Amino acid sequence: MNIPGFQQHRVPVADGVALHTSVGGTGSPVVLLHGFPQTHLMWRHVAAGLAADGHTVICPDLRGYGASDKPADPDGTSYAKRTMAADVVALARALGHESFALAGHDRGALVAFRAGLDHPDAVTHLALLDVLPTLDMWEVLHGATAAVAFHLYLMAQPPGLPEELIGAAPDLFFGHFLDLWTRDPAAVPAGVRAAYLAACREAVPSIVADYRASAGVDAEHDLTDRAAGNVLRMPVTVLQQDWGAALGYDAAALWRAWAPDLEHRTVDCGHFMAEEAPDEVTGALRKLLTR
Repeated sequence: MNIPGFQQHRVPVADGVALHTSVGGTGSPVVLLHGFPQTHLMWRHVAAGLAADGHTVICPDLRGYGASDKPADPDGTSYAKRTMAADVVALARALGHESFALAGHDRGALVAFRAGLDHPDAVTHLALLDVLPTLDMWEVLHGATAAVAFHLYLMAQPPGLPEELIGAAPDLFFGHFLDLWTRDPAAVPAGVRAAYLAACREAVPSIVADYRASAGVDAEHDLTDRAAGNVLRMPVTVLQQDWGAALGYDAAALWRAWAPDLEHRTVDCGHFMAEEAPDEVTGALRKLLTR
């Protein structure tokens, strides 16, 4: 499945890695990065709206997801967010854009966050949907409340066990999150859900490697940046569900430590907000692009 009216491309971004990418519209570039357990298709409503506004909208499948390449991970760095962020910058440059606005949801937001820190001259505006920076995420999870994030701990285990367990029942595992995190089931229709599950079924090792990196190298990179006082220098918009209060932390305060030029908003919908509240998300991105 593809975003209607968008053209599909396969773009080399690193040695042996190409990203499946949908591109639509003309004008200033906006790159949209999907989350888990999805593909670029999650942006179908928002991408169409931004393309109609006069933007070139670039929607890749992240490495390891969808129809993009899924390299092996021999040393634990193939799915570091630093590596995946470099993919995004290389993708934009291959399509003729030295700088671009960037938005990410969930796992894609972690890649976008890293891109903003590592490539501040390339990322002009940054939007992050329903996530915390990796280091902060690990720090706020504790006690019984951490049970909501059991998958983070499962996929952080050494190679072997998580891949075997998830691979034994991939539709049940990935479908669990599509069901649990969606307040409006109609927002992810049957055909889209089937496309997500089919993509995940073929990507268990690489998805696990992506999550495993967050328990290792990604947290190390965040810690280094925090110690050095590095922050996001561009205008930043964060959209989140109001789940910070339930877990006992102030999400806006955590984000403000990383993003001095921050607009933080809560959105009254489920986790998949680009599909459940596309007009609100599109409106927030339009506002961000004027800052």
